[in-house]
Amino acid sequence: MTLEQLRIFVAVAEREHVTRAAEALNLTQSATSAAVSALEAHYQTQLFDRVGRRIVLTEAGRIFLSEARAVLARARSAEIVLADLAGLKRGTLKLAGSQTVANYWLPGIAHRFRSSYPGIELDVTIGNTETVAAQVRDGIADLGFVEGEVDDPALAIEPVDNDELVLVAAPGHPWTSNAAFTPRDLQAARWVLREPGSGTRAHFEAVRAARGIEPGSLDIALELPSNEAVRAAVEAGAGVAVMSRLVAEASLKAGTLVAIDFDLPKRRFFSLRHKERHATRATREFLALVARPAIGA
Repeated sequence: MTLEQLRIFVAVAEREHVTRAAEALNLTQSATSAAVSALEAHYQTQLFDRVGRRIVLTEAGRIFLSEARAVLARARSAEIVLADLAGLKRGTLKLAGSQTVANYWLPGIAHRFRSSYPGIELDVTIGNTETVAAQVRDGIADLGFVEGEVDDPALAIEPVDNDELVLVAAPGHPWTSNAAFTPRDLQAARWVLREPGSGTRAHFEAVRAARGIEPGSLDIALELPSNEAVRAAVEAGAGVAVMSRLVAEASLKAGTLVAIDFDLPKRRFFSLRHKERHATRATREFLALVARPAIGA
């Protein structure tokens, strides 16, 4: 068994598609298929079921996937330690960010880092808060940045910035007349929400609970997997939503959304790092850059 075979297996398992995995790995389809087949033949264990034109993991494949990921993470840790000895001249820093952070807060910092250290590539993935925490815990990402609370003893969690939440509606909604809105109207509203597991959804649920509103009493028109989808649905009149002002700002300026005069608690953005994994110079420098305000800010 080789690291390359493990890398190919994980890529195929995550995509459930040989051709897409081959493209991601810059390999031929035949080489990708051969690597998986060699593993199955050598250990006489079927890792995938071929279902029509798709492939899906068998039970053995699902168990093996977690082990393969762990081995690759350890190998990458060893590689990182060696690369770190060369300083900040070359290498890759893997970042994971929840949607609000990754789409609206992180790009400026990433640009400043790349300007200072052009030899360090930044590999950024985006998911919800739960996904980002799992990626850092499993060694898939070196650093995570989230807007949701995370409780994981394996992670070092530090606040890095603040964010303002706003309650928004489409123009013409009854709440856009301040006299027409009272906090008790929250329960009667139609809501457009992010999916469970997102930081924005978690903060909304905290506000709901603080107002004594039972979760089953809410009229949820839509649950959507991205900030942009929520924003577009509210603009179209599907309901009201709580979102980051970073997400809503352009629409508020354009007049396609209206901020309702309603006091919402601020929230924090957090950095996540595994306590027991080697913190490279690139990791330390990126966190130092996060802590420094941008020139002119």
